[in-house]
Amino acid sequence: MSTTLRQPRATGTLATRPLSPRLREVLDHARRHVEDGLVPLVLFNDPEIYGAELDRVFARCWIFVAHESEIANPGDYLQRAIGEDPWIVTRDAAGKIHVLFDSCIHHGAQICRGEKGNTTYFECPYHGWTYDTAGHLVAVPQKNRAYKGLATEKLGLHQAAHVDVYRGLIFANLDPEAEPLRDHLGDFRWYLDLHLGLGGGMEVIGEPNRWRVDADWKTAAENFCGDSYHTQTLHRSIGELNLIPKGGVGTGGTFDVHITDISGHATSMRRTGPGTNTLFGYPEELKRQLTMPDLSEGQREVARGSLLHTGTVFPNLSLIHLPAIDSPNRESVSYLGLRQWQPKGPGRMEAVSWVLVPKAASADYRMRAYKASAASFGPSGNFEQDDTIVWSSVARAAKSVLARRGVAMLNFQMGMPGMSEAALLPDWPGPGTAWNTNLEEGVQRTFFRHWLQSMGAE
Repeated sequence: MSTTLRQPRATGTLATRPLSPRLREVLDHARRHVEDGLVPLVLFNDPEIYGAELDRVFARCWIFVAHESEIANPGDYLQRAIGEDPWIVTRDAAGKIHVLFDSCIHHGAQICRGEKGNTTYFECPYHGWTYDTAGHLVAVPQKNRAYKGLATEKLGLHQAAHVDVYRGLIFANLDPEAEPLRDHLGDFRWYLDLHLGLGGGMEVIGEPNRWRVDADWKTAAENFCGDSYHTQTLHRSIGELNLIPKGGVGTGGTFDVHITDISGHATSMRRTGPGTNTLFGYPEELKRQLTMPDLSEGQREVARGSLLHTGTVFPNLSLIHLPAIDSPNRESVSYLGLRQWQPKGPGRMEAVSWVLVPKAASADYRMRAYKASAASFGPSGNFEQDDTIVWSSVARAAKSVLARRGVAMLNFQMGMPGMSEAALLPDWPGPGTAWNTNLEEGVQRTFFRHWLQSMGAE
């Protein structure tokens, strides 16, 4: 008698391991102190915290996996990670985007052997079970002898519970009960529009750079929320060597704005003021093509007066939009950088860096932008070498005895009453709470509040 193999599919609430008494105590300790601007050092390198993050943050939040321009054609695919888990981002024959778990449903082997490419099928190297780019099981060797009752039309690769796209950014969520992507992004969509809504949109150029760092992913994510306070110290030599445009280090009539509490996300910007048309430093001939027809007047005003933006979409997607140079005294070239901080174990991460330019940019401009990005924020870039050294030292300290005991606390109090003279901007046209200076750390406190909420700290 034949039987039909049934493949279980994700339904209901995504199972998570319960928090241990020790971890509940750590999270409660953090929750009690974050509003005072204090964050326990132990959060940045602890095996138990890390395991809970994989369950409660990366398996339940919307995670950026690719940009649409990376899989422009039917059959295109990419290897990507959600947390530490392997996934394949595909565009099927009909043009639909899928996020497929890279594990054969037969005996679990990896089916995708290339980092990117174009294909019609994925054949498992173990036993030859074969899937199309939509994840359907389309071939089983010797099926009529070995698996007579197997209903292949009902089987296929496991897929992310939800996949959605916002202005070319592809996100996936593993939680069947997750809120819609637009709700997760919330008011931060207003700021994403400034970067992704220029002209005909943005597209990825070249390959994303990747490198491993002995540092916690949260250190990079909170830094990109808006920490230009470290530029005067850590990156001083870059300015002294003229490896950054003058306005990029806060000179030349620029001023800074921090925007906190944007639906749990945060951003920072260096601006040139009302009536200017800096537009992130793009050259005049390109600015003329970067119309913003679907943006509000307030968005257009903020975009035109912007020189440099950073920001983080919780949990681990950061952005930087700026003019950069690849050698002293050369003309700057602007681009949008997307940065993802992939967890790779307690106190370890992989940085992934994409370079995006307006679709209207010329081939020569694209090449210059890619080189400027590599010189500034690539694995051997001027800024990146500075950052990764100190980020690694945070992770080393975080696994110390003092950190585990909860004694060592980090100070994120800048901008709080009695600290800096940060003041609200009451006429700010965008959502969130806007502050008139970069000398405040409410952007980082926004990140840690969201993290504690995701981790289940009541």
